[in-house]
Amino acid sequence: MIEDIENGRFAVSTWSLHRALGAVYPYSPDPAKSAAPQEPYGPGSVELIDVPRQLADRGIHRLEICSFHLPSLDADYLRRLRAALDQSGVMLQTLLVEDGDPSNPDTAERDIRWIAGWIEIAAALGARNMRVIAGKQQPSDENLARASGHLSWLAERAEESGIRVVTENWFDLLPSPREMNWLLDDLSGKVGLNGDLGNWSAPEKYAGLSDIMRRAEICHAKANYIAAGMDSVDYGKCLDACRQAGYAGPYTLIYDSSFFADEWDGILLQKAFIEQFHQDEQRAAG
Repeated sequence: MIEDIENGRFAVSTWSLHRALGAVYPYSPDPAKSAAPQEPYGPGSVELIDVPRQLADRGIHRLEICSFHLPSLDADYLRRLRAALDQSGVMLQTLLVEDGDPSNPDTAERDIRWIAGWIEIAAALGARNMRVIAGKQQPSDENLARASGHLSWLAERAEESGIRVVTENWFDLLPSPREMNWLLDDLSGKVGLNGDLGNWSAPEKYAGLSDIMRRAEICHAKANYIAAGMDSVDYGKCLDACRQAGYAGPYTLIYDSSFFADEWDGILLQKAFIEQFHQDEQRAAG
């Protein structure tokens, strides 16, 4: 049962707090790009190192950190952030590596080595998983095979550090269950799936999620928002797709809207919706 999951059923991604956090640090394998801080969402009001305590105060004990939210990669900062997680009783479920393209014929070798550089950071922070992009190229046989080969290499190195590599149904390489399942099959369990409820388009996404979520180890439970607020019909259908697939893992609450001035209002609304969905499901099961 999902209720018995270590540290609870819910996580929060730092992406859900991107306005509160403010600055981003766009680390990239492209040497022409700068990792200097940018403020596309304003200056922010919260430091990343304070987020674990904020989660714990709200009864949530799992966190996912986007790589671009790390203000420093220095060993001392990573130790202090790890200590903040430990002191708050918050598990770092996943470090999300937000750049790189293992499917690109021109840059895949460079990119996968750059992605591998995050293994040490993930281990220093105590992350259980490291989510990587499978690819941004079109899903040709060649591009899928290239991505699979590089992800296999990456997973072997991450395993030595106790890190589980997962990828996501995201970007052009994985537009449907066919490509997603082919990739996971070809990797023979070396790489896991972080299923994202918001990356594919309706109405096909519901059947697609029912297909792939049977293989998911973790889940980005992103809700859509319309003029009236959260699209509860769509969110319910996504959760029902997870139910049909037998998904019983944790849900990472992804709030990606400006509907609420305080991002925590959106995060906690989604948490309550999922809790109510499962309560109704349990009652219906008798």
